[in-house]
Amino acid sequence: MARAPLVSLRDVRLQDGPLPLFDGVDLAIEPGQHACLVGRNGAGKSTLMKLVMGLIEADSGERAVQAGARFAYVPQEPVIVGPTLRDHAVSGGADPWAADQWLETFGLDPAKAAERLSGGETRRADLARAFAEQPDLLLLDEPTNHLDILAIETLEDELKSARFAVLMVSHDRTFLERTTKRCFWLENRRVRTLDKGFKAFDAWAAKVTEEEAESLRRLTKEIERETYTFYRSITAQRTRNEGRARRLEALRQDRAARVADLPREIQLGVDAGQTSGKLVAELKGVSKTFSSPTRSGGEGDREAVEGNAAARTILKPFSTKVLRGDRLAIVGPNGAGKTTLVRLLLGEMQPDAGSIRLGVNLQPVYLDQARADLRSDMTLWDALTPGGGDSILVRGHSKHVAAYAKDFLFKESQLRQPVSTLSGGERNRLLLARALAQPANLLILDEPTNDLDMETLDRLEDLLEDYDGTLILVSHDRDFIDRLATSTIALNGRGDAVETPGGWSDFVHQNPGFLTAPVSPPPGGSGRAASEGGKSERAPAASSTASPKKLSYKDARRLEEAEREVETLPARIETLETALADPALYAADRKRFDQLSADLDAARAQLELAEADWLRLEEMKAALAG
Repeated sequence: MARAPLVSLRDVRLQDGPLPLFDGVDLAIEPGQHACLVGRNGAGKSTLMKLVMGLIEADSGERAVQAGARFAYVPQEPVIVGPTLRDHAVSGGADPWAADQWLETFGLDPAKAAERLSGGETRRADLARAFAEQPDLLLLDEPTNHLDILAIETLEDELKSARFAVLMVSHDRTFLERTTKRCFWLENRRVRTLDKGFKAFDAWAAKVTEEEAESLRRLTKEIERETYTFYRSITAQRTRNEGRARRLEALRQDRAARVADLPREIQLGVDAGQTSGKLVAELKGVSKTFSSPTRSGGEGDREAVEGNAAARTILKPFSTKVLRGDRLAIVGPNGAGKTTLVRLLLGEMQPDAGSIRLGVNLQPVYLDQARADLRSDMTLWDALTPGGGDSILVRGHSKHVAAYAKDFLFKESQLRQPVSTLSGGERNRLLLARALAQPANLLILDEPTNDLDMETLDRLEDLLEDYDGTLILVSHDRDFIDRLATSTIALNGRGDAVETPGGWSDFVHQNPGFLTAPVSPPPGGSGRAASEGGKSERAPAASSTASPKKLSYKDARRLEEAEREVETLPARIETLETALADPALYAADRKRFDQLSADLDAARAQLELAEADWLRLEEMKAALAG
């Protein structure tokens, strides 16, 4: 049975400059509903989330909110407040104990200083804050950005067991397939609804698009017929049929509006340049250790233990060979050393032991996840033409900067805007534009999927599938890796590495538990162990996560519920027993007697379970406290 929505939008309209951003949007989110909001970059997904949240107001339409409903919001670019992560996690009004539990659930120390955080830490801290607020509706805008795969899977598990409603925007197909039951599709300034999870979205969207294309085709044919009839009538009768003229003009305006609403597609191309040698890179027995707490990797990939100057092994003796045409994915937790391995493969960093041999005629192009080359004060024009002028050399041919920017869905009016005004997706498209303009027989893409919409990701996948050069891909996007990778190197953060043919799913199937616990090298099979000759002496490493000193958030919450049930259920049971003791009840109202009997059985079973859980969790709590 349908329940009253927590929040609903009805006929919402919002102007964005001369054009409407929303033109009659309807949307409703019911209690417990887990839904995604899907749409192209620039369609207004983040703006619509803010409308739902109540952070901005529409020009017209209604926003209705259920009385007492609590909302929590994790924006695309969170801002951490307060001196410690605990201070940030309680900033929205959460209880300190809940804040601590959720920070620990997401792998963070509540007492950690809230400064110089990586992108992944910032994201996890804001997720902890939102979960700790115990909302009725949680809104998540690109929640997987900067998270490693293990953190994404933790978030998936928590969302799948959550009873509150969730509305999320994400480009991560696997994440959405595992966490959603409804899809809202923002297209052509309106929202369509699919009452199924994201697994069914692509087929449904393709059918809708096909139907609209057919409708446009029929409209075009009707205009052709009306035009022919109209002008033939003028020629034959020398009189103008004003009614027919108005109808023809209305049809033309309808078609013009539909054509204007057709989304532009990003125009991607890549030049593999001159052919490299068959060998791209070879590592033999390469190892690397850092003895400083400074970070040498990209954002979210901390190569040394923060706040700990003790030596840390990033890579134990490891051997691999990259050949021309390979599509190599590198995966692992944040801080495991993915960026370090890339720099070793490129010869930009020297190993502590072992040897590195690079191939000949390499033309590498590196797309950096940290977007370090984009200064906030530079304009989009400056970023595309670092040498000045109004043209850019695109794969050996001169092209006007405005025309090239249009290929990547930028408007001419944006060319003189500072990079700081661009959205996350626009900045990533700008990096792609710069990288793909250069001939490259070796592409290194470090987290290329962050902030990109699914249509752009599909086009990028198609481009890379046809790319003749060599690809090294660092990504947390499991679907993206599965579609592209011919082999996967995984780093577990304890210095171990393993290489497996295929993508993420192949790696997980052949190396279960590798990322979460110390393991021995896989017996000589499809996976290649992280050592020269495929053998490694691996001493059991201490887990990177300390043993918990408190109950997990779920256990702490269950203990609280059990205590409440142990206190309140006896009175409920007594009330039911008193009612059933009435000798006249059975004869007078058999249906009520049966219902009370069932309620009594359920209450007794619930009390028995609550007492068992309370005893178990209290013992666990005492044991953890030492």
